Amino acid sequence: MLPFRFFERLLEPTAVSPEGAPPEGLSAFYWHYIRQARWLVFALFISGAVVALLDLLIPIFIGRIVNLVSTHPPATILADYWPELAGMAAVQLLLRPLVLLIQNLVTHQSVIAGLSNLIRWQSHWHVVRQGWTFFQNDFAGRIANRVMQTGPSIRESVVSAANAVWYILIYGGSAIAVLASLDLRLAAPVAGWFLAYLALMRYFVPRLRDRAHKVSDAKSALTGKVVDSYTNILTVKLFARAQDEDAFVRLSVDGHTLAHRNILRLLTFFSLVLSTMNASLVVAMGAVAIWLWSVGEVEVGIVAMVLPLAWQVANMSGWVAFNIAGIFENVGTVQEGMKTIAVPRTMRDHTKAEPLNIEKGGIRFEDVTFGYGTSKGVLQSINLNIRPGERIGLVGPSGAGKSTMVNLLLRFFDVESGRILIDGQDISQVTQETLRANIAMVTQDTSLLHRSIRDNIRYGKPDAADAEIREAAARAHALEFIEELEDWKGRRGFDAQVGERGVKLSGGQRQRIALARVILKNAPILVLDEATSALDSEVEAAIQEQLNTLMEGRTVIAIAHRLSTIARMDRLVIMDTGRIIETGTHAELLARDGVYARMWKRQSGGFLESGAAMKAPN
Repeated sequence: MLPFRFFERLLEPTAVSPEGAPPEGLSAFYWHYIRQARWLVFALFISGAVVALLDLLIPIFIGRIVNLVSTHPPATILADYWPELAGMAAVQLLLRPLVLLIQNLVTHQSVIAGLSNLIRWQSHWHVVRQGWTFFQNDFAGRIANRVMQTGPSIRESVVSAANAVWYILIYGGSAIAVLASLDLRLAAPVAGWFLAYLALMRYFVPRLRDRAHKVSDAKSALTGKVVDSYTNILTVKLFARAQDEDAFVRLSVDGHTLAHRNILRLLTFFSLVLSTMNASLVVAMGAVAIWLWSVGEVEVGIVAMVLPLAWQVANMSGWVAFNIAGIFENVGTVQEGMKTIAVPRTMRDHTKAEPLNIEKGGIRFEDVTFGYGTSKGVLQSINLNIRPGERIGLVGPSGAGKSTMVNLLLRFFDVESGRILIDGQDISQVTQETLRANIAMVTQDTSLLHRSIRDNIRYGKPDAADAEIREAAARAHALEFIEELEDWKGRRGFDAQVGERGVKLSGGQRQRIALARVILKNAPILVLDEATSALDSEVEAAIQEQLNTLMEGRTVIAIAHRLSTIARMDRLVIMDTGRIIETGTHAELLARDGVYARMWKRQSGGFLESGAAMKAPN
């Protein structure tokens, strides 16, 4: 339908924000999003004002009709006053429905879906570009909840302000003006009621806001804990800790319940006070109007107008109060969401960052020191030159700093001193997207997207053809098991879904999919962090041949605790306590009879020594 499509196209939900990151102040945060739909919000306010004025005409029309029927004979009233009566009917039958239609089209077709998802999309766009540490420091569920809830809360508070608050200001102000024009004494009860209503709002609204903020905070904490339990459900099952998880979540449920009850108590008390005020308004206005009529100072039509006007103000006040409470509940949700969304981006690209241009793939660590912000530090003055096409093996105990070096190379963190160069380009001065696009990595803890096998492999090259995906899977020795896969919805082969984080696949299968993804990416720099640790010996031996082919012509950094997997690297770099303590080939390091030689002897002969020790007592 044309009117629906017109209004639905007025706002593009996936438009990129023209101003970048959302600001931190509440009003600035609102305006950051609202200004992108300011004409629609303006239309909401205008249509709300017109509806309020048209609703004010209803009791005026009632009073006028009562006056006409009480003062004119039935035989002549239609003949004499049909234009006026027809005008009243046209206002109610044509004008008011038309304005309401426009108001609803703007609200429903443009604002509710469009603005909500615009805010969600732009919030997600900003959050997903945060640094890695941003996600390490919070629950994924809480981050997602804040992104999802902030959009509807901003939209609801704006729509409620336009429809409710604006409505009562226009309606109430106009009602007082109309009554005062007839008799100041008729306006006195409404004016007094408005003053009391403002005082009531002044008392309750800040308290509602504060308690709503606590409810939203408690809800986010509860969501985060529930999602944390679900994300780690295998650990919960393995350790039989369901009851402990119950206790972990129950505390947040109780906290959310208490916060919710506190705001509901306030709302109940608020409703009691407001209903008493409304009853007083109707009685007071009725009494004044009847008294003025009884002394002959107003016509009966005025009485007929005043009573429904008072009743309409009373009914409207409850609706407005409910909306105001909703506004501040939503403001509380927005304030909660700002803790995640209105956060300056960490690890931003330099303002003059250029794309990384790799011609050879040489990597150089120059006096790099890093300690995750701690005084103890993790890396201490690392100097390492990796020649183009050289294959480096990083060896050392856990905590030696091997993975930290890789994280710095990928610029998940910035070095605290020194610098890292690729082909002479300081990686802090290039764009992160191009840096990571030129580095392929397979990690020990392989996590897949909750999508199809095809989508997971194609992640390495979005424009890859199916034939390329199939070839990469074959080279990773994954084709055989992929063709036998069938998911819970009957999808087979490359169309089968892998489940959240790849939970439907074994560890070895996940690692082979990750290898296929890296093979398809075909980046000039390759990082292998325990890349074959989840594979059995037979598959590992087969894949090792493919890795040797994949490594040809590339600069490679490989981390492995099984020294046999990296012994054939061009050079081994031995690390301990954040320092490089030995470098050389496998043969050179064995001949040196140092730390690496002792590690090699321990791994290659450990089982024999253990076996001998076990037999010694006999």
